[in-house]
Amino acid sequence: MKPTDIECVVFDVETTGLYAREGDRIIEIAAIKVKNNEIIDTFDELINPERDIPLEAQRINNISNDMVAGAPTADAVLPQMLDFIGGASLVGHNVKFDLEFLCHELAMSGRRLRSTTPTIDTLKMSRALIPQLSRHRLANVAQYFGVTIGETHRALADVKLTVAVLNRLFGLAYEQGIQTPPDIFKQFGVDKPNYKVEDVNQGSLF
Repeated sequence: MKPTDIECVVFDVETTGLYAREGDRIIEIAAIKVKNNEIIDTFDELINPERDIPLEAQRINNISNDMVAGAPTADAVLPQMLDFIGGASLVGHNVKFDLEFLCHELAMSGRRLRSTTPTIDTLKMSRALIPQLSRHRLANVAQYFGVTIGETHRALADVKLTVAVLNRLFGLAYEQGIQTPPDIFKQFGVDKPNYKVEDVNQGSLF
């Protein structure tokens, strides 16, 4: 099997801030399922965070309080996201950030990711495979590969960009001898946060 044989769900979240443990919430989650460089399915939902979105966050992600006022809450959206993920691997750029929020929100509603769900971080891949880059933000890596999508900082746009970058990074990994899914997971995987449902619901993480 080659790296591209991995069924991946590339995902991204937009949030009210940077710290799930301090009460920040997801306001948008988007994902694209890919395998063999082909898009299989797409998921994109705004989420009502049940709190105000700070102006600073609105300026970054262009999501206003009015836009999410009538949106479903995380309790309604995240079960659909879990179904969408299924048995696929989760991929993101600096995926630890997105996993932190996803796992925290899941724990708040009494759910969690499968313990067997593999992860891949394209930031980790970029740093290992193209060390000549001085910066490894998603935009920098995309520019290196000559990839343009248009709008960024909305979740789905960032996911589309990550998918394009991932395909090229898989190619580089194969050329550099990292050629099987186990090799990919070993080199570029990250640990998932292990939130206890009871701790989150009791507020002990805030």
